[in-house]
Amino acid sequence: MDKKNVIIIGAAGRDFHNFNTYYRDNDNYNVVAFTAAQIPDIDNRQYPNELAGHLYPKGIPIYSQDMLGDLIKEHHVDECVFAYSDVSYEDVMGISAIVNAAGADFRLLGPKSTMLKSKKPVISICSIRTGCGKSQTSRKVIELLMDFGLKVVAIRHPMPYGDLAAQKVQRFATLDDLKKYKCTVEEMEEYEPHIERGNIIYAGVDYEAILRAAENDPDGCDIILWDGGNNDFSFYEPDLSITVLDPHRAGHELSYYPGEVNLRTADVAIINKIDSAHEDAIKQVESNIKNLNPEATIIKAESMITVGDMDLIKDKRVLIVEDGPTLTHGGMAIGAGTVAAERFGAKEAVDPRPFIVGTLKKTFETYGNIGKLLPAMGYGEQQLKDLEETINNTDCDSVIIGTPIDLSRVININKPYTRVHYELNEVSEPDLKAVLSSFVNKGN
Repeated sequence: MDKKNVIIIGAAGRDFHNFNTYYRDNDNYNVVAFTAAQIPDIDNRQYPNELAGHLYPKGIPIYSQDMLGDLIKEHHVDECVFAYSDVSYEDVMGISAIVNAAGADFRLLGPKSTMLKSKKPVISICSIRTGCGKSQTSRKVIELLMDFGLKVVAIRHPMPYGDLAAQKVQRFATLDDLKKYKCTVEEMEEYEPHIERGNIIYAGVDYEAILRAAENDPDGCDIILWDGGNNDFSFYEPDLSITVLDPHRAGHELSYYPGEVNLRTADVAIINKIDSAHEDAIKQVESNIKNLNPEATIIKAESMITVGDMDLIKDKRVLIVEDGPTLTHGGMAIGAGTVAAERFGAKEAVDPRPFIVGTLKKTFETYGNIGKLLPAMGYGEQQLKDLEETINNTDCDSVIIGTPIDLSRVININKPYTRVHYELNEVSEPDLKAVLSSFVNKGN
């Protein structure tokens, strides 16, 4: 049988995992290319032969998704596999139309083809969109499991934006490890909160090798926590599946891929941010959960906000810096910094757009929904420089940092600033403690 020529359509995450688990050693297929979208500057690279395996001694090229139609024709491609997340159904089918029009089949790989089985119990934390509150949920779950006397090792959804071979397996135990692996701001936002709490967290490219390393972590491992990214489903077969929903984007749980997969497969559905969302939106989300997954345990939760210095917000003209992916492909027009500005009496949210420089100009052109907020874009050195210059250029009294990390560690801010912290607070029963207690007592 002739091999099928394949292109994997991705964004430096799920695409590599699908290749590693399904295509890498599969003699029935020839993966001719990856395409890249969503994340700046991740195309024009090579998936190296060290990761690609014996069937690909020269590695596999990575092109911009804009080239997809031409690549299909040039390489006589039979099948294209869509392999990234947080995409509307309309956009997914738009890409399918490009693929079909060029003559190829369009495919989505599901959990059976891509999930790995762990030797340890696995709890997955996923969501229906970027920015729902997965990270704060993961932190809460880990703290509760530690209270039960369990050693938890977290594994984060991939963000390999640098040297792919060097990033095969990454273990983060100290803040110095963030420098060791040359992490971007997005990576630091996810890893730093775990490290500060004394947790070990793994990430990288080869998620079977990562899983085996985590299971045998030198500090011990009783349970694996999958800390998901975007709205992707877990790379590992979960023994307990938790999905976080956002009433600020009510209805998106039914219209974004693969967030609906996470809702339909959830054991626990958390409706987060009920303290800042409209009641009718909360009811809509709850109704959708009950319709799609009536067996799921529903937990309602607040995203509790605290700030370092409220005096830097009250009656001040503030620049609000929010988490980058939440504002960009997450499509949000509100974040923790925005909520803090409203609650603590900011005089005005200053529009950063007259002051933006460099690569941030393209970000605002691409994502028109951002408005008066500044996304903390930091995928590379130049973006960090542009972020620093934009903040320092902006005519404001103070800066609200609504990102999970202290930006002042990576850029120099010449204005007074205060950080916003946010934690999950369940306000309904059963709560996470009860759910996890039952899970642990069943012998998982």
